[in-house]
Amino acid sequence: MSYLFDAVEGFSTGKVLSGGGFTVIFTLFFIDFFDTAGTLTSVANVSGKVKGNKVEDIDKAMLGDSVGTVAGAFLGTTTVTSYVESGAGVKAGGRTGMTSLVIGILFLLCLGFAPLATSLPKEIDGAALVYVAVLFVRNITDIEWDDIAESAPAVLAMIAMPFTYSISNGIALAFVSYALIKIFTGKFNETSPAIWIVAALSVVSFIVG
Repeated sequence: MSYLFDAVEGFSTGKVLSGGGFTVIFTLFFIDFFDTAGTLTSVANVSGKVKGNKVEDIDKAMLGDSVGTVAGAFLGTTTVTSYVESGAGVKAGGRTGMTSLVIGILFLLCLGFAPLATSLPKEIDGAALVYVAVLFVRNITDIEWDDIAESAPAVLAMIAMPFTYSISNGIALAFVSYALIKIFTGKFNETSPAIWIVAALSVVSFIVG
């Protein structure tokens, strides 16, 4: 644990908030925020937690994810965050915090088998990912296909995510295209200010990224 104290001792706010440091922080924040938002929304759709276009208790989920992200970074692990593969577990009936605790304990017990897991080919995850994709693709029926301003950004997001290997890139592209369509169709005043803010941040993320 000595590396933690060395890191804290050498920490400098000025260096972190410098030009390069600020760009890194903004990029990581943007990616983590939209990856989490997209994942939680998708999993919530599978579990039936979306009521009136709003995700129930999303503030609690976002808080738990942010605490996990900070704790993981502090301990030097990979990002402790929500994953879209959770949809498979939710579909199987795991919809409470107890599910996460049980899975965490099982992972702890399986640490001894870590070398075996690393020897398996990455393609072995393909079956689970295909199953998750089948669960999520049915949500396209909720898209307002008669409204190009609603359907086009959704299609762009679905295309961009697999080609860019990033959920956040797909969501960012959807926000930018949504804002542009509203401008060109003369519906600027009908759009929430939050959309313009997120669209502007999305453009910035593409530039600095």
